[in-house]
Amino acid sequence: MNIPMVTPEQIGAFLLVFLRMGSMIALMPIFGDRPVLLRVRAGLSLILSFLVFPFTDPANVQALTGNVGSMIVTMAGEVLVGVILGFAVRCVFAGIQYAGEMAGLQMGFFIANVLDPVSNGQVSVIAEIQYLMALVIFLIVDGHHALLQAVTESFRIVPLGGLHISGPLVQTIFEWTRGVFVIALKIGAPIMAALIFTNVALGIVARTVPQINVFIVGFPLQIAVGFLFFGLSVPLFVALVARLISRIPGELGAVLRLM
Repeated sequence: MNIPMVTPEQIGAFLLVFLRMGSMIALMPIFGDRPVLLRVRAGLSLILSFLVFPFTDPANVQALTGNVGSMIVTMAGEVLVGVILGFAVRCVFAGIQYAGEMAGLQMGFFIANVLDPVSNGQVSVIAEIQYLMALVIFLIVDGHHALLQAVTESFRIVPLGGLHISGPLVQTIFEWTRGVFVIALKIGAPIMAALIFTNVALGIVARTVPQINVFIVGFPLQIAVGFLFFGLSVPLFVALVARLISRIPGELGAVLRLM
């Protein structure tokens, strides 16, 4: 029985593949969330690395890891590639949570926060509901499959050690960050607009009928109007989130070509 020989170049190439895959899994929704155990994420990254490794070319790994300095730079580059891929998806979910935060603030839920196990912090009830709905939509439209396909395709577009940071790449990342606020406004616009008109109406009532205590009437009215328009905007929310997630593979392919 012949035992296959494992060369140092293959070990170095597998380590680079594992670093890129592991950094992307660490930022990936669902699999990269805090409730998922670290050993589960590490095991998933290891299994996916074994599956992807045969399709990579370890020929130039020896030149990239010839000394300690170049090895550290190459490893950092692979981690950065995975982080950029995961960051693109995280920006979408950050915009969704921010929309819920703004809607919850307008509804008066700023003192009724809940513990978010994902971020390990206090978030609005509306933000948590929208985030969980977005996760379900993410699974329904096979967003996790698109992410895994993108990181697999990245080894063909950006070979091991082939990361090149350019101006358009940095600009694209900044546009993703700006897109967080755009996504938040698109998702939270119906609820926020309804609550703004509700506050205007309460202000008019307070001026015309001073006997009415608008503070007592206003709080339950804002909550009722907020939940009403939240329910009415669910079809719009589902369609918008599905469209945002469906655009992720194209954006990842474009950013990979910029690398």
